[in-house]
Amino acid sequence: MSTFILPEIPQEEKIKSLREKFVKEAPYQPGYESASSSDIIKTSQNATTGGRKFDGGKPQYGLLPPLALKATVDILTFGAQKYEPDNWKYVPDSKRRYFDALQRHLWAWREGEQNDQETGKNHLAHAMCCLMFLYEHDVKYSPEK
Repeated sequence: MSTFILPEIPQEEKIKSLREKFVKEAPYQPGYESASSSDIIKTSQNATTGGRKFDGGKPQYGLLPPLALKATVDILTFGAQKYEPDNWKYVPDSKRRYFDALQRHLWAWREGEQNDQETGKNHLAHAMCCLMFLYEHDVKYSPEK
């Protein structure tokens, strides 16, 4: 199985690149060179020429930390292979059990154990999965409990 690795581009470089692009393509506006990223987005949304993208107010999935996201997916993949995909949805007494698992992983990490002994993966990645499962059960799969 191949692993998808997101390229890491520091946020400052992204903003600088956007500023340079819009300074070149947008009509000149005094002080535009020092515009904030939100100003650049607003300008893009209201532009009458050039590239426009009406995505203001929409979720910005690019804000998810890529290393944490990859580590979480690695744990989910391990679980899917060990049990079956989406098995976490059907675990009886799931809120109590995932809360307990979350605490075990957090405390193991807090006590200095970086990686889970079974998987060799970071305890915090396991904890993130447990927290995601708790959230899903809380709002969708078993909200009454």
